[in-house]
Amino acid sequence: MDFICKHFDELTTTELYEILKTRFEIFVIEQECIYPDMDDKDQDAIHVFCWNDSGRVAACLRVFGKDGDKEAGIAQIGRVVTLEHGKGLGGKMLHEGVLIATERLKAKKIYLEAQEYAIGYYAKEGFEVVSDVFMEDGIPHVKMERICSFGLRRE
Repeated sequence: MDFICKHFDELTTTELYEILKTRFEIFVIEQECIYPDMDDKDQDAIHVFCWNDSGRVAACLRVFGKDGDKEAGIAQIGRVVTLEHGKGLGGKMLHEGVLIATERLKAKKIYLEAQEYAIGYYAKEGFEVVSDVFMEDGIPHVKMERICSFGLRRE
């Protein structure tokens, strides 16, 4: 699957609708998290996503300057979801998100807040836990960071 990378302002209404629909399906329905997903960070983000054969957004994430500040050299990745589990799609998408953070946002460090059960998923892409477990929207999370290095490859 090919990943599409677009800033919020470049998304079509159909793309935005399908991204939000996928996030709703995973966060609200699958994970039973009844907290608001839309947090006013989407507008400043680059959205990475792909389509499946059924015309659905199969996986998506967003990348933006942490605290809205692209100049600080810290990017943040968030709202990472996949509809199709066990196919390696999530890992490929996360790698693409790291590339976007380093190439487009010139990040020296990437920050994210991972659900505790997903620590291993992010660790495969070089993220390390930098906090104790904390609760976010009723789900245990940890803060993770990855120091960026040059020479990343698209695979």
